[in-house]
Amino acid sequence: MRAASRVLALLLCLACLSASCAGTRGHGKPYISVIAKGYQHQFWQVVKNGAFKAQADFDVVVNFLAPQYEGDVAAQLELFEQELAKKPDAICIAAQDADAVLPMLAQAELKNIPVIAFDSGIPDAGDGQIAALAATDNRAAAAVAAEKLYESARDKVLAATESNPAVFTVLAQDYTSGSLIDRSDGFAEKLAELAEKDGIQAQIGFVGDSFSSSLQIIIAVAQSTEISDIIVKARDALAPGGLCGVFCSNEGAANGLLALLESGASLPEGCVVVGFDAGERQKDAVRSGLFLGSVTQDPYMIGYKAVELAARSAAGESVNDEDTGAKWYNSSNMDDEQIKMLLYN
Repeated sequence: MRAASRVLALLLCLACLSASCAGTRGHGKPYISVIAKGYQHQFWQVVKNGAFKAQADFDVVVNFLAPQYEGDVAAQLELFEQELAKKPDAICIAAQDADAVLPMLAQAELKNIPVIAFDSGIPDAGDGQIAALAATDNRAAAAVAAEKLYESARDKVLAATESNPAVFTVLAQDYTSGSLIDRSDGFAEKLAELAEKDGIQAQIGFVGDSFSSSLQIIIAVAQSTEISDIIVKARDALAPGGLCGVFCSNEGAANGLLALLESGASLPEGCVVVGFDAGERQKDAVRSGLFLGSVTQDPYMIGYKAVELAARSAAGESVNDEDTGAKWYNSSNMDDEQIKMLLYN
């Protein structure tokens, strides 16, 4: 009887141990899956550094994953599905396609796995399916770029007419991720708002749309995130007559425009370029004056806050969205300590 009792006690102990480790993957610490958009841009390497700093600070185990390229939605969904099968204590996702991940969010909800969105929001997620968002307020950040560009081109806008319009273009590597949609729309809407305050009629559309206003804001979206496709769309962004300015909505878009210029293309006379993000090529363009300036996020803090929110949520805490911040930089301030630390290579 005693032997049988010991066996039963041992089996119960093993069962409890197995249950307690279901989410920790045997590490004895909360296991957090962090799924980024890709390894294509240096931005994500800095996000990764922030995530692993939070791993140490909050005593969790982080598995940082990403497709090789941004835009490979199928690969990201496969990673999401693989991590769900591991029953992590929490998942952080920077969705490439906000709609495509919705079925995965439903699965996470059924498994009682809290999900933290980072870098990009997921607007159509069900109630409670996203515990919190760690991201730049992309609309507000892009509006800063619009203000700087409008200030530099205001005289041309005021002189514009319907027959001789002032044109601005947004070059976007995609229009599916929440962050890039917010940047494109935030920039365009702010530019239109500023013009309308000056009594200038503004119109926002896409390449190929018809326009009949004094100020035209055209969004040019690349067919894919491949540099070759962004270069093709950069040609469209530079094509309109009366072009006053271009906004590159991320590092990929900036690199595509710079590659086009390096191949022998040129900016129309008086055209001003502003960007978003950093990276060596974009920083060089700002330093040289080719770009008026750019808006930088804080990628380190994006990664850090995503893991912090995940760790707290996994522990049963209520968490709220975190704005991880953004700053305008140009050739005159980019070496200031508070700005320099945000400009990843």
